[in-house]
This record gives sequence, C-alpha cells and structure tokens, in this order.
Amino acid sequence: MIGGDILVVEDEPAIQELVAVNLEHAGYRVQRAYSVGEAESLIREVRPDLILLDWMLPDLAGTVLARRLRGDQRMKDIPIIMLTARAQETDKIEGLESGADDYVTKPFSPKELLARIKAVLRRRAPQLTDDLIEIGDLRLDPAAHRVSGNGSDINLGPTEFKLLHFFMTHPERVYSRVQLLDQVWGDHVFVEERTVDVHIRRLRQALESTGHDRLIETVRGTGYRLHA
Repeated sequence: MIGGDILVVEDEPAIQELVAVNLEHAGYRVQRAYSVGEAESLIREVRPDLILLDWMLPDLAGTVLARRLRGDQRMKDIPIIMLTARAQETDKIEGLESGADDYVTKPFSPKELLARIKAVLRRRAPQLTDDLIEIGDLRLDPAAHRVSGNGSDINLGPTEFKLLHFFMTHPERVYSRVQLLDQVWGDHVFVEERTVDVHIRRLRQALESTGHDRLIETVRGTGYRLHA
C-alpha cells in the first residue's frame, strides 16, 4: 500500500475514530476535522489526496464544502467521498452533483469504505495505488518498490521512483514543472521549479541502460510527458 493523505471531516467522534483507525491501519496518513471551517484550514495547510466528507456538519453542509472545492482551481481535483445517513435517491443525486466522486451511506463497514476509497483513487489518482504498471517492456511494481526494463532491474531514488510512477499512470499527458511539483512533491513543499529538471535528468540517466530514457519527452515551453 502506497498510502496517501486522507482528510476525514466528521463531527461524530465515534465514527471519526473508527474511520481514522482503519485508514491508518491500511497505510494512509489521516487528518481529522469536525467542521467545514476546520476542514478548510487543514486543506490550505496540507492538500489531501482524498477527502471523506460528512454531509451534516455543525457549521455548514458538506455539500457546501464540496462545491467550494470544485470551484477552486488548486483544489478542484481532490477526490471526495460523501459519508451520510441520507439514503434517498434525491440525496445521492444532490451529493454527486455537489462534486462528490462517490457516496457512502451510514452505517457502512470499514472494508466497504476502504474498497470505495481504492476505487476512487484508481480513477482519480492512480499514482496512489499499489497496482502493477507495465508500458511495453518497462514494469513498475509499487508494492515491491521495484522497476525493471527488458527484465533487468533499474535502480531509482525515491523521488525518481515517484516521478516515474506518476508518468506511467498518466501517459501521453504533458505536465508543467509546477504541476509535477504539486503532484509528486506535494503543493505544500516549497522547492524551486528547476528541481524538477534535476530529477528528470536523473530519471533519464537511470533508464538509459534499458533504453527507456527515450520515453520521457521534453515538450518545449510546456513541460514533460511520458510517450508510450
């Protein structure tokens, strides 16, 4: 399990504790909030990889926060799973239309919730899953933290591994240095944009031995992409 940062926004202490403990046991890092206001402060500090959002909160409805996030250029891509006791079809439609990616009704089992989280991350943030990835003869195994090309092992540093994992889960798309910093380093980490160039160079050097360095393309004036 690669894990990731999950924000649990839930005002019932028992439910919040149950969810948080199960997430931590599954390898995720957990932040907790009891209200929309508290959640917004945490989101500004550390952009989470996914938000579990209760509908009924003491200050505002969770749907209000979902709409705010979807209207924020920096936060609009954060996956959201709505947690609620409201099980009517009209409620589900409203929750999804507010911007939620999935909708889990209470009571729910921790196993079901973890399965839903993994499914949403597989769609929205595949670099946070431990699924094996193969592009041609290049193979990356997140669970074993191994990369091989043409059957030979390729040694990568931790940042180069994360960079390659992101590229392999998002092939053919061009990403600017700023976007790569946000996605690979995290937007709460402040480093120079040229740091990306250094790690791209190291990644290419590591892939040279198997000829896969040619997959990492520079798009002049824009950024980088993995050409599959």
